[in-house]
Amino acid sequence: VQLQASGGGAVQAGGSLRLSCAASGRTFGRYAAGWFRQAPGKEREFVAGVSWSGDRADYSDSVKGRFTISRDNTKKTVYLQMNSLKPEDTAVYYCAARWGQIYSSSSIYSGSDDYGIWGQGTQVTVSS
Repeated sequence: VQLQASGGGAVQAGGSLRLSCAASGRTFGRYAAGWFRQAPGKEREFVAGVSWSGDRADYSDSVKGRFTISRDNTKKTVYLQMNSLKPEDTAVYYCAARWGQIYSSSSIYSGSDDYGIWGQGTQVTVSS
């Protein structure tokens, strides 16, 4: 399975972007998904996670109320809608998948070690 992230770019503070993460390859089975980000000089951090069924989501405190994670399982794609962007949101954003080994269709995961498949990252730059 491969993950392809896209949708990053440069925006001004207050703007919006939507990231996409498309899965390809042997994509049968259930998977939980998440978005992480890494700013220069900082460790990778959890941004948002969504269950396989899409009925549950979790967010870091720093993005709660501004970002929305969703998924379309028919397209094997997970999205991250980012609104009211701030300069501190500037980072490389990575999507990740936990394939098969999920407790239930409503399980969500927030740790880097919970995920075994990672996309290549997409740069998001927010200017003030």
